[in-house]
Amino acid sequence: MSEYHQQSSAEVMKTLNVTDQGLSDYDVQKRQEVYGYNVLAEGKKTSAFAVFFGQFKDLLVIILIIAAFVSFLLGEVGSTVVIMVVVILNAILGTVQHVKAEQSLDNLKALTSPIAKVMRNNQLIEIASEDLVVGDLLYLEAGDYINADGRLLESHNLHINESSLTGESIAVGKSVDAIKESNVTVADKKNMVYSGSYVTTGRGIVMVTAIGMQTEIGKIANLLDTAKEKKTPLQVSLDHFGEKLALGITLICLAIFVIDLVRGRALVESFMFAVSLAVAAIPEALSSIVTIVLAFGTQKMAKENAIIRKLYAVESLGSVSVICSDKTGTLTENKMVVQEVYVNEKVIPHDQLYTENAVEKDLMLKAILCSDAVERDGKEIGDPTEVALVKLGKQYDFDELLVRDYYPRVAEIPFDSDRKLMSTVNTINQQSIMITKGALDVLLPKIVKIETSKGILNITKQQRQKIEAVNRDFSMKGLRVLAVAYKEVKGHRAIDVRAEKDLIFVGLIAMMDPPRKESEGAVEKCIKAGIKPVMITGDHKITATAIANQIGILNDPSEAIEGHEIEGLSDQQLQEKVNDFSVYARVTPAQKIRIVKAWQEKGHVVAMTGDGVNDGPALKQSDIGVAMGVTGTEVAKDASSMILTDDNFSTIVKAIANGRSIYTNIKNAILFLLSGNAGAIFVVLYATILGLPVPFAPVHLLFINLLTDSLPAIAIGLEPNNKKTMKDKPRNIHAPLLNKAFTTQVVLEGILIAISTTVAFEIGLSTGDTLTASTMAFTTLCLSRLVHGFNSRAKESIFAIGLFSNKYTWLAFLIGFLSLHAVLFIPMLTGVFEVATLSTAQLGFIYSLSVLPFIVNQWYKLLFVRSR
Repeated sequence: MSEYHQQSSAEVMKTLNVTDQGLSDYDVQKRQEVYGYNVLAEGKKTSAFAVFFGQFKDLLVIILIIAAFVSFLLGEVGSTVVIMVVVILNAILGTVQHVKAEQSLDNLKALTSPIAKVMRNNQLIEIASEDLVVGDLLYLEAGDYINADGRLLESHNLHINESSLTGESIAVGKSVDAIKESNVTVADKKNMVYSGSYVTTGRGIVMVTAIGMQTEIGKIANLLDTAKEKKTPLQVSLDHFGEKLALGITLICLAIFVIDLVRGRALVESFMFAVSLAVAAIPEALSSIVTIVLAFGTQKMAKENAIIRKLYAVESLGSVSVICSDKTGTLTENKMVVQEVYVNEKVIPHDQLYTENAVEKDLMLKAILCSDAVERDGKEIGDPTEVALVKLGKQYDFDELLVRDYYPRVAEIPFDSDRKLMSTVNTINQQSIMITKGALDVLLPKIVKIETSKGILNITKQQRQKIEAVNRDFSMKGLRVLAVAYKEVKGHRAIDVRAEKDLIFVGLIAMMDPPRKESEGAVEKCIKAGIKPVMITGDHKITATAIANQIGILNDPSEAIEGHEIEGLSDQQLQEKVNDFSVYARVTPAQKIRIVKAWQEKGHVVAMTGDGVNDGPALKQSDIGVAMGVTGTEVAKDASSMILTDDNFSTIVKAIANGRSIYTNIKNAILFLLSGNAGAIFVVLYATILGLPVPFAPVHLLFINLLTDSLPAIAIGLEPNNKKTMKDKPRNIHAPLLNKAFTTQVVLEGILIAISTTVAFEIGLSTGDTLTASTMAFTTLCLSRLVHGFNSRAKESIFAIGLFSNKYTWLAFLIGFLSLHAVLFIPMLTGVFEVATLSTAQLGFIYSLSVLPFIVNQWYKLLFVRSR
């Protein structure tokens, strides 16, 4: 059976067995049994309670809980409390984000009106929208939200804004004519209306053909429910890192436990020492440090018009290798602007018109008179194409209200989507002049003369061909073209469509939604950074390719494809061909998800921008969903990871640069934590193997983990952005955090710290006092790790990136240095932290040994590491 858009109005009524009297109560009851109610079904929701406890399944969180338990066994209640507070806060944050994400369906429901006007039992009545059934005759007028999908039976200048479904902000003129083609996109079904859209002008009668989950918006709700959010690259890396770290720590602690038992140490003592080492080895602060660094990153990005909804998305931005961007409002300005005009038999740029030329002036005045749009105090009211005409006039000091007042309108024939024309009658120089504007293909056959500088002449065949050629040229550039003509209507103040003939051609006005000024530069930055920008739009292919070509996304017309062509490809074929296309036009929500998935299957991290309801599923499916803050629907925002407060593509590029820097900073912070912990482990291993006394008391390890570890790590995470970061290619998300190079660096830097600490420990042991030896080892480990914070700021030498460019590292060092000396010199604290009084000579040894790892590190970086 043919689809509803292919059937005539009479055929649709016959198919659904409905008369112009509407359904009877009996019909409604029977149809509700078959089709159900007009509501969006909700999937099973996970309770907030279950979501909260689900946050504790993460391996790093499990390690933190084990660390807290171990600290409790050691009697360090303070440490246990601190760790558990961090874990619980993280779980609460995760739960809140999940609950917010559940709001998408509620916002979809908000797009429909609770009331519908229908014909039932031969009476026009209002009913609850959920009671609509297939076959209802739905009456629409300006301002109505549409409650169901349907086939248009009557249309009286009906225009519907379908931006929530198609992404295009210009209202669509509707027609009752059948469309014979079967393979037609939602945006091109001019005789259908859809739930979630709304009437801007006119009125109409619709036969309801789909309700609830069978509507286009219902299909989107289903896609939203099935689209799965992916873990960010950092979350994946930290998961793998946590697994390897847990295994490594377990093996080391087990080895030391066995060695101690072999050496004859008591079982309980050996076990507690192994547990102490686990506390030293586990970077308890890692999860909170990553969270703090990401939180600071979100604050910085918010100042640059990018609001991050999901914390871990900050870092994911740095891994993005494909940006799938909407066209309207993101890459373009989301407003129509006149680009060129054809007048007086020549093409003229919009800013080079000459008002002293009578024909050029006449074109601008007649375009303003035959339109209704106004612009006042920066506010634009009216159809975007007419606003463009008004703005053109403003460029040449023609105020639309003054012009219309000077040449008053006495009659009009409103624009009609079937006629594709609008006409007005205005009094100009005591004459009644009918001005007509509209589509050239409709207007040109009605034209008999042409206005030129030589006067009004009969139009020739050559002139017609020239006008058609210019129109084709404009259209190939993606421009929307309006033709303007007129004639005198003596004594005719009341006119009808029969008067629209024997017209005088004045000119063509070509306009478009132009690219944002920043778009071309932002696209160029993306390409240099190894990121592929892709345009996905509901607009026509010609318009999309014209914009994409201007800003550098498209190099060849063969790189553009339309939605109906995608429909003919299997998922495997699309995956194979996805690299070949840079522009996707006239696409549906399901096709957007397929495009995103195809890129992801190729191993790419995909950012997807969008503003409409139709973008919601793809935003959720992508690695980074980016919603528009100005024009975006609540559905799009809820499905996104990031919201742009300026709807600007260039803001995404800035956010990616920030994301790359944040990942580098987090990795450097982890390097700092692990190399310091490795240093402590090597010292303990050294003491254990040689049968020496324990170098650190549990309280020493607690002090190191909570103070000399955390503050420098956070400071490293706040390192300023490297301006050269966008010259690199996106990082490989499959490369593990603990790769060979990273592990080698951790071990080597840990050995340097261990050597300094071991030497200090041996100097202390030479005094014959175990407490002094332990104090010297503890102090050297603390100071060397504090100084090591400067080493970990970047791959390059600290002198290459600026010794004082990160004030936080100096603040962290100062706090750690003063806290350590407070422990050493304040009597009340020396007992608590089990430290001995040190001589000036011993302090001198400690200071010298503490800076040795820094000196070796910086010497190596200056000689062998090239600054980017």
